[in-house]
Parts: sequence; C-alpha cells; structure tokens
Amino acid sequence: MSGLLVIAIDGPAASGKGTLARRVAAHYGLNHLDTGLSYRAVGKALLDAGLPLDDVEHAEAAARKVDLALADPAVLSANEIGDAASKVAVISSVRRILVEKQRAFSNTPPGAVLDGRDIGTVVCPGADVKIYLTADAKVRAERRWREIAAKGGKANFEAILSDIEQRDARDMNRADSPLKPAEDAHLLDSSKMDIDSAFLAACGIIDAALASRK
Repeated sequence: MSGLLVIAIDGPAASGKGTLARRVAAHYGLNHLDTGLSYRAVGKALLDAGLPLDDVEHAEAAARKVDLALADPAVLSANEIGDAASKVAVISSVRRILVEKQRAFSNTPPGAVLDGRDIGTVVCPGADVKIYLTADAKVRAERRWREIAAKGGKANFEAILSDIEQRDARDMNRADSPLKPAEDAHLLDSSKMDIDSAFLAACGIIDAALASRK
C-alpha cells in the first residue's frame, strides 16, 4: 500500500453511498469526491443550453470544463439533472475525460474516498479498499421520497421508483464501464440499515482490510 489511502464506494442510485462516503472521509481524514457530480455537471450544462443529451461534441466540451472543486451538490441535486447525468454517462468519450479528472483527484495526498458507479472497476481499480453499497430498489425509492418530503417538496413514490429502476437499467447495461461490483469489493446491503449502522459496518470492513495489509 502506498502513502495514499484510496477508498472506493460504488453502488446504484439512492443507495446512500454519498452520505456514507462523506462520513468515511471525515472519519479517516481523507478528501471526498462524489464522482456523480461531474456527470451531473455535464448533464446540467446540456440542459441549460437546450441541447440534446446525446450531443457528443457539446457533452465532451462540457466535460472538459468541469472543475471538481466547484461542483455544488445543492445546485446539482435536482432529480432531472440526475436523470440527465445517467444519460450522458453512456457517452464513452465523456467518461474518459471525467475519469482522468477523478483519478487525478484520488492521487492528491493524503488520499480520498470516491463514490460513484465505476470507482473500484475503472477509476481506481487499485484502491486500498472497495465497498459496493446496495439496497432494494423499493427501499431506495422510499428513502428518496422521504428526503424530498423532509425538504418540503412533493414527490410521487411510484414515479421515483420507476426512475430508479430505469437508471439502474441504464447504469448496469451500458457498454462502457457498467455498474457492477469489483471482483474484490466488499458487498454491503443497507436495505435494513440506517446510516449509522452502514457507517459502522463500512469502518469494520476498512479497518480489517487495512490491518491485513500492515
């Protein structure tokens, strides 16, 4: 293991990987990157310009302009932007541009926790610890519904569930870097866990993996 510590947390939409990754990063004193924000930034750029989401030339240009340090979750969290991100993410050239930026981030001392859909398989295949966080689609939809309701928004559970299932299908079936656990990833099903339980389980996995390498 190098002087850097890199932890990869992958999983499907609304699995809680972002919340978990932030807590893990804070606990171990590491940088954190939600790689999904980079794809959301590209999707938002195309939406703002009124361009189709399969416009490769403009998507590539938007990807080159993405500054990971400036990606604002508050601005990019809208559901329609997440859907747009899932669509631009199937463009291989866009993925290559953003993966290069993500890898550079992971190599910044003292290391990082990156969450996304292809961290352990593509972005950081040599990560020190890989976790694949998942949960039943209905559980994920209910969490997203409660999150929206808690912020005073209105949402339809069935519509959220349908959106999650469609995004899962796109992410898992795309030709380039499909969503799947890395062969050496630790599977963590949070269907029956709250975030505190998932965090403790993740720390147990990470501590055991690091101890075995000393």
